[in-house]
Amino acid sequence: MSRYWSKVVHGLTPYVPGEQPKLPNLVKLNTNESPYGPSKRVLDALRAEVGDTLRLYPDPASDKLRAAIAKRHGVATDQVFVGNGSDEVLAHVFMGLLKQEAPVLFPDITYSFYPVYCGLYGIAYEPVPLNAAFQIDVGDYIRPNGGIIFPNPNAPTGQQVPMPDIERLLKANPDSVVVIDEAYVDFGGVSCVSLIKQYPQLLVTHTLSKSRALAGLRVGYATGNADLIEALNRVKDSFNSYPLDRFAQAGAAAAMEDNEYFDAMCRKVILSKAKLVADMTGLGFEVLPSAANFIFARYPGRDGADIAAKLRERSIIVRHFRNPPRISPFMRITIGTDEQCAGLVEALRDIVAGK
Repeated sequence: MSRYWSKVVHGLTPYVPGEQPKLPNLVKLNTNESPYGPSKRVLDALRAEVGDTLRLYPDPASDKLRAAIAKRHGVATDQVFVGNGSDEVLAHVFMGLLKQEAPVLFPDITYSFYPVYCGLYGIAYEPVPLNAAFQIDVGDYIRPNGGIIFPNPNAPTGQQVPMPDIERLLKANPDSVVVIDEAYVDFGGVSCVSLIKQYPQLLVTHTLSKSRALAGLRVGYATGNADLIEALNRVKDSFNSYPLDRFAQAGAAAAMEDNEYFDAMCRKVILSKAKLVADMTGLGFEVLPSAANFIFARYPGRDGADIAAKLRERSIIVRHFRNPPRISPFMRITIGTDEQCAGLVEALRDIVAGK
């Protein structure tokens, strides 16, 4: 049937999402989901949406949700854009803001959806190598470009660019958009949202899939200058005016309002991460500094794919990337519950000992 495909489809290399295996007694540490469920306020809000009103379209502007996000970040509602997961938000960002004559810049080791969007929309791009410590060096981005985008903390490395370096980049790059993808910032990072008032070219994206424990609801958002947000709305309304259903809007708004639960869950993940890092370094693993809800680790002299395969035999799933070869020794491991992390460490102890 490929003879009916468009020329665009023939040239696409789609994004490969993390595996969602259906194995018994699985310890799933491969897709950076929260180990804890959403708050009771979220569940109550979802139940309240079950009724006759489901026959009606949802609010196309998601006003209640945008107001909750704006309040959380101290911005105006016209500085907030929402979409069906941060992946859709980012897709609109690439089309609405990053499709320029000059190439887009992003790290060579980063979220692998970025080059997929470029292929889909015909956007030129240039990967910028991470330094020897697997860090983003903003000095490498201070050159002509059609836009800059990177996660902060980066994925899959988990390392964060400090705020002073972000400001240095913004001051040196006033003429194109800088997009900071903060999917993991709540687990030890520092958000750049406070900078959008000073830098009109800055757009910051977030997801509710991680720290808000709503990966199954599919909600993401962006904050930035109202002019940037208007560009995203123009793309959205040319694609799908109703990206968020009634459940997504109600549940996400409740999640954004329940700061007590949010803070408690983030603290739990951060504490679990610290213990896991200590336990794994004690076994001889090298673990990169992480401000995310995952770690990036390797065991000197051992193949990351082999260790990941041996963990799978024990029903523990982690993420391994074969490409680029530079990171093939590493595994990306989501922070689970303390019980899950303890089981992981016990399995790794046996594996490195050759048992």
